[in-house]
Parts: sequence; structure tokens; C-alpha cells
Amino acid sequence: MATVIFYEKPGCKNNTKQKTLLTAAGHEVVAYNLLEQPWTTERLRSFFGDRPIADCFNRAAPSVKSGEVIPENINAETALMMMLREPLLIRRPLIQVGDRCEVGFDIETIDAWIGLKPTDEANKAITQELLSQDLQGCPRNHSH
Repeated sequence: MATVIFYEKPGCKNNTKQKTLLTAAGHEVVAYNLLEQPWTTERLRSFFGDRPIADCFNRAAPSVKSGEVIPENINAETALMMMLREPLLIRRPLIQVGDRCEVGFDIETIDAWIGLKPTDEANKAITQELLSQDLQGCPRNHSH
């Protein structure tokens, strides 16, 4: 079992479900408010790896949804500076286990990395229910 450092937006329904899934697999989750962290460009970049910077934007951020910010039109250096100024632009969650960092909650990636197998029968039902849901996007975007 791993200790998972989990940077979230408090109150985000999907971040809560993601933490539940990790806990059901026996991991210890240590959650931090992503919006209040003293990010640097180097630290933030460490979560993005070699992904295109456009994939690291929170598509539910108001300035992205309004079209004010178009992630595909922004270079990595500018994007990182924008994210430092406006942390809502950062795709969530940011996850760290040991020296490895990831952005977003891709089920297959996380399962292969630290495992998402439930620890017992009670957690099996919870896990099956959560895995049947979209845990990447913002649920509020689908409620209209």
C-alpha cells in the first residue's frame, strides 16, 4: 500500500470519489488544497511529465470554458505561468507517490502504478460503483 499525496480542489465531487477509490484499495491518502500550494514552475512541471501542456489544463476552469483561455494555443512556459497565477487552470488531481508524479486520474495508469484492487468485499462494491463513473471530468459540467 502506498502513501498518496493528493492535491485537490476541496469540495470537488470527483476528487472525493478518487480519494475513496484509493482508500478502498488500502492506500493512505494525504490531501492538500491544490489552490493554496506555493507552486513553482519546476514543481508543477514535474506532475505533467512529457504530456502536451494542453492536456494539463482543467477544462472546467471558467476561463477555459468561456474561451478566454484556449490551451492548444499556449506554449508550455506561458501555460505554467498562467497556472501559477490562476491555479484553477491546473487539471486535477495532482498525485505523488514517492518520486513519481502524475496529473489527472487515469484509472489504468493509476492501477498499473500503485493498484486499485479493493482490500476486501465491502470495498469491492464501492470500487465497482466508482469505476463505472467518469472520474476525470467535472460532474457539475454534466448537470445542465
